[in-house]
Amino acid sequence: MDGDTLYSIGELARRTGLTVKTIRFYSDRGIVAPTDRSPAGYRLYSTDAVARLDLVRTLRELGLDLPTIRKVVDRELSLPEVAGAHAEALAVQIRVLRLRRAVLTAVAERGSTPEETERMHRLVRLSEDERRRLIDDFLDAVFGGLDADPAFAGVMRSMTPDLPDNPEAEQVQAWVELAEMSLDPGFRAVVRRMAEDLAAERTRSGMTGPRRDIAAAVRDQAGPAQAAGIDPASPQADPIVAQFTAHYAHLLGRPDDVALRRRLATRLETVNDPRRERYLRLLAVVNGWPAPKSLAPVFDWSIQALRVRTRR
Repeated sequence: MDGDTLYSIGELARRTGLTVKTIRFYSDRGIVAPTDRSPAGYRLYSTDAVARLDLVRTLRELGLDLPTIRKVVDRELSLPEVAGAHAEALAVQIRVLRLRRAVLTAVAERGSTPEETERMHRLVRLSEDERRRLIDDFLDAVFGGLDADPAFAGVMRSMTPDLPDNPEAEQVQAWVELAEMSLDPGFRAVVRRMAEDLAAERTRSGMTGPRRDIAAAVRDQAGPAQAAGIDPASPQADPIVAQFTAHYAHLLGRPDDVALRRRLATRLETVNDPRRERYLRLLAVVNGWPAPKSLAPVFDWSIQALRVRTRR
């Protein structure tokens, strides 16, 4: 077949697999123009039209709009540039659809009310920057003025959620609950108090680098006793209590007396707030981390041991 061969619109339809109506539509819009007319006035197309229509069909199946396709086939736009821009737009659409799917799955699993569904959708569709600002505001409220200490930089990173682009329904639910917690003034106040207590301990002890705080010391020292079933009020618990209260006395530079042990009990009660543990569990789900082990039993044991030994 030579380059002078001309096809009627019907022949062109048979060669391309497109309908006559579709080809006429593209022809009317100048995307595939006829090369000539038959004596009867019918449109005739060159072999180039076959290649152009194949390209048009491919680009349409990929979702490009007709004005853009016309510019591509007329070489007014570079196909790689158009493809790159369209791929980026599709990536955004895919992410939005995945988030919507995750929200709907979460709604179905939780049996959410319309109000809960609206709130979940609003929080999930925040952009990455908006989510970051929400969490940054929470971290600033909790650690503002204290973050000059390098130790707090690591703590802040460990409390920062990062919702993936393709979250599971469980991650969406966790993110929504975590975001709501971060906006709760009561929860902010509790975490702020923990941060201030930790900062005060580091200041009094002169700590400038990584070092176990009292919560970590209690976990390490009282954990085995609690796991072994030792009664916190029994004499067997005395040396264990003395061990972590001595650590706390060293941190504060104060004697290990009744007042210090009462203060430590109050400190551990703050750390043992169930909202703190809930936040950490939600954070692990959102970030895909292993679920943290609950420290509530250890702190409960330690608080009881301290209260028993400070009664008058």
